Amino acid sequence: MTPDCKIPLRTALELATAGMPVLPLRRGKVPFGNCPTCADNVCGGRPNMKAPGPCRCSDVCHAWAAATTDPAVIVSPPWAAAWRRAVCVAYHPGAAGLTVVDLDNADAIAWARAALPATRTVPTTRGEHWIYRGAMTSHNAVRPGVDIKSSMSYARYLGPGTGHMVGLPDEVRALAVKKPSPVRPTPHVGAALAGSGSGECRHRTPAYLERGIAMAVQRITEVRSGVHATVYRTFLAVLSTHGRCGCLSEAHVARLFAAAQTKGETLRHCTDAWTNARTTLGL
Repeated sequence: MTPDCKIPLRTALELATAGMPVLPLRRGKVPFGNCPTCADNVCGGRPNMKAPGPCRCSDVCHAWAAATTDPAVIVSPPWAAAWRRAVCVAYHPGAAGLTVVDLDNADAIAWARAALPATRTVPTTRGEHWIYRGAMTSHNAVRPGVDIKSSMSYARYLGPGTGHMVGLPDEVRALAVKKPSPVRPTPHVGAALAGSGSGECRHRTPAYLERGIAMAVQRITEVRSGVHATVYRTFLAVLSTHGRCGCLSEAHVARLFAAAQTKGETLRHCTDAWTNARTTLGL
């Protein structure tokens, strides 16, 4: 089977028949955005997005969480318009029991050949995908030019590749645990938050707050460029909604910092971005 981006629907159906959950990608090779009903995930997201819900939307509007192997869904009217605009097909590796090590350049490929067990290899525009049997948590920037795409992520389908696929090795799992240690907000951040609440909170509901934090983490995790600016804007948005009423806890801040650090931000950059956002809002 070879990918044909001129007729992505045909490729998608072939992959779905083989048990690969698929979704279309639009120009820019990114998923289709939320439909009006689900704009900004106000619907709560799909059940496997670990957000309040479930959303019963039949459109292809929740990125990797919309990936499906159901031919009836793939050819349904809501999806048909997306396939007509699609530039290629993506799949959800974790749901297919796979992990993709995305090697973005020649240096990353050279490292993989020296450090990782050989497995099925698929050429990409700039590098290679190394595909292993077994799922794990996805992580970006585990080392220069190397991302791990598995659960809660998507990868472009670029063909069957070559070589024998082997089981997910410890060497790949170990890459994920080399990310920065769990973040503990600095004392002045926690103290400032503790003193922020004054008066009755207008939205102190677990679902509302959890949805807001989950969306912020997703926004940071999915950004492909301009990470530092995105982290600052996301911190600013969270604080503008929850920074004055005492909703935010140190655990919430830790989740935001951890998401930023998986994209390569340092603890100092996270702290500076948080402090600058608070200063902008007068907190």
